[in-house]
This record gives sequence, structure tokens and C-alpha cells, in this order.
Amino acid sequence: MAEHTAFPPADRTPPLTVGELRRLVDIGDIDTVVLAFTDMQGRLQGKRFAARHFLDDVLDHGTEGCNYLLAVDVDLNTVEGYAMASWERGYGDFAMHGDPATLRRTPWHPGTAMLTADLAWHDGSPVVASPRQILRRQLDRLAERGWRAYAGTELEFIVFRDSYEAAWNAGYRGLTPVNQYNVDYSVLGTGRVEPLLRRIRNEMGAAGMTVESAKGECNLGQHEITFRYDDALTTCDQHAVYKTGAKEIAAQEGQALTFMAKYDEREGNSCHIHLSLLDEAGAPVLADDTDPHGMSATMRHFLAGQLAALREFTLLYAPNINSYKRFRPGSFAPVAVAWGPDNRTCAYRVIGHGRGHRMENRLPGGDVNPYLAVAGMIAAGLHGVEQQLELPEPCTGNAYRGDAERVPTTLRDAADLWERSELARAAFGDEVVEHYLHMARTETDAYDTAVTDWERFRSFERM
Repeated sequence: MAEHTAFPPADRTPPLTVGELRRLVDIGDIDTVVLAFTDMQGRLQGKRFAARHFLDDVLDHGTEGCNYLLAVDVDLNTVEGYAMASWERGYGDFAMHGDPATLRRTPWHPGTAMLTADLAWHDGSPVVASPRQILRRQLDRLAERGWRAYAGTELEFIVFRDSYEAAWNAGYRGLTPVNQYNVDYSVLGTGRVEPLLRRIRNEMGAAGMTVESAKGECNLGQHEITFRYDDALTTCDQHAVYKTGAKEIAAQEGQALTFMAKYDEREGNSCHIHLSLLDEAGAPVLADDTDPHGMSATMRHFLAGQLAALREFTLLYAPNINSYKRFRPGSFAPVAVAWGPDNRTCAYRVIGHGRGHRMENRLPGGDVNPYLAVAGMIAAGLHGVEQQLELPEPCTGNAYRGDAERVPTTLRDAADLWERSELARAAFGDEVVEHYLHMARTETDAYDTAVTDWERFRSFERM
């Protein structure tokens, strides 16, 4: 993520205004509008509308969606045990209200615009388990102190020359990565896949995002495209649109890319999250040039809160079974609950200076739901500030070999910590805690009943 040197205003101009949309619809340039929200798994769910109908009816009044969309597994199977949606409750609707500030064109789909929805019940009350609402609540807590969060997410992905359909039919085995050796920072390596990377960069830019760069990474066919930081809600909205759009562009090119945290035994896909705060005057809250590490007293408490809550909040940063396969010593994915100045072996890395001073959470993988992760970081930081927690000494060496406490190594362990967390219940409420606990339990139950290729290879003949 680029250094924080200037900050956008609090009230941003949307990538596409409603007035501009009306004009484009009138001249036939836009004929379709996608209204979508981000589900528990971080995916966009919603509807495509005829543009004229959207402007005449949906823009002001919203639309409906089945509430099972926040109570399903990855395969969209209904799951028993959720309080907000069940067969007993009849699987009714919630309302989807588009946020006009998120209106944008999606150039990878001709004639199409998109906007992000907030979810509400029919009495107007928010759907508190919705990821966007969870983040909004934490942003409101910051606003009570006169603070505003800015964030950047760095998503890595692996690209294959196979189509998604071919990958499915092959059982995701024997796929051909677009690079067959380590291309970390290699200009030659990115040049081999530049037609795809260029399309993603340019079309995300045309969708209203500020693209910074693309670079190769360590795993075979692994790359990263970065975007300029923004206010936290905007960053998370853009993250969800980008993740969907990149997959769609890859599919149009006859290729496939994956953001899964750990595709193979080599380096996993990370999603490092950078966070900083501004006050109402636009001054940085976390920076103090007189401190040896450039940190204000507030940042020391805020960062201490991150470490204090890290194990209990790991479920928000690593939400899937596969997420935990990244956490291996020497992998550039952290295992230690530690912080360090510009130290990539720690869970939290402190970097930048002056207005660009910030913290980087290195725990999340490419499968993270950004709304939940950023909400977790804010809640943890506020806990540290409210309790005036003291920051431990920094790790200046190899955190993999240190004696710091370790992050959970399985989804089951993370779910147990989340369930028992008084901090999580205080910050998010029992409904949210129980909802995402049930999501984790559903995943672990599904995993426990699955028979894997690993088991067959070890047991079919030799056991």
C-alpha cells in the first residue's frame, strides 16, 4: 500500500453519480444495474436489474433478498441453527438498500453499473450480522471519538492458464500456473501475464478505484495488484468488487485465478491490511515524530489492543479451514502474537512515518472478509485505548523463533476462543458472535466428514 501522504475528504464523490447514471441510461449506454451485498464468505450476492426499472423503483425503495443468504454454507446450502433465518422462521426476506456513494460502472460487463447494498429488516432496523453493518458499527464507535479509519488491503492471487470449468472438471489438480518459477518482483514474470493484469488494472480504474501497481509474488503464477488506501468502508466495498471483477475478467480470458489462502504447499495468498486514523481536523491520530518508533501514545494503546485481542479475533482474520494452512514458520505468514517496526515475521508490522505512519495486520489471507477483519481491528484498537493497555517491547529479530504467544493453528481452536471471548461479545454483541461461531462450526463439521486425497494416498493400499 502506498505511503499515506494525503487523505481524501470525508464525503467522497461517488465514481458514478445518480445524475450521470440517468443520463447514461437515457442515451442507451447503461442498460443493467447490479445491486449486491457482501455475504459472510466475502462474496457479492444480489440481483441484476433493467436500468430503467432500477431508476424508477429500486433506487429509492430498495429490493428484497431471501435472508438465507446470511445463513448458508459455501455451497449455498441452508444450514440449521442460525437464529436469524431458518425453516421455522419461514426463510423470509430482508431489504436491500443501495448506497449511492458506491455507484460505479463495471467495464468488464458492457452497459452495466453496480452499487453496494446495506441490509435492513422490514421495520427498518439493520441486519446486525451483515458484514457491512458490523463494520459500520465499529466506525460509529470511532466517530464518537472524532476519529475516522483509513485502510488498504493487499490481495494476492494465483493465476492458471486453465479455465474455471476445466479446473473444476480436473478436481483442481494438475493445473498450469501462468508462471512456472518464482517471479517475486520480476518484470519478466509479470510481463508473461501482463494482458490479464493490464485488463484488471485498467478496468478497476475505470470502475472508480485508484490502482497503484502490480507485481509478481513467490508462488508459481502468484501476483498482487494494489490499490490506494481510502476510508475503511470504501476500501472494503472496493475489495469485494475487485475480488469478483478479477475472477470475471480472468474467466473472460479463458483463465482462472484463486484467492484461497493456501492453494498448495508453497507460499499462500495473503491479504495484509493497513490501518491508520485521522481526527476531525484531518491530523493523524497514530503518529508522533518524537517517539522512537514514530507512535503516538494513542497508537501504542491501539496497537496493544490488537495484540491483546488477536487470538480471540483470529476467526475474523482467518475464517476458513484452509486459512490456517498459511501459518507456518518461515512462510512470511505470521505465527507469533508480536509486533515489530518493519518486521515481516510479526503479526503486526509498524511502518511509515508522519502522516503515513500505520500498522499492518499480516494475519489475514486472500480468503478474508474485509469488513469483518477491519471491524475486528477497530474493535481491538478501541479496547486498547479504553483500557489504556501497555504495548510490549517490539520484536526486532525472528518472531518465528521467539517466545511470544502463538495464534490459533486451526479453525476449531479459533472458534473456541471466539466463543469464550468477553471482548468479542462486548464489541459486537451476542447475536454477531453466535452467528459467526455457527458459521465456523458448520465449516469444521463439514471438514470432519470429508475424506481427502491425502487420506486415500496414505491408506488405500498401505493401511
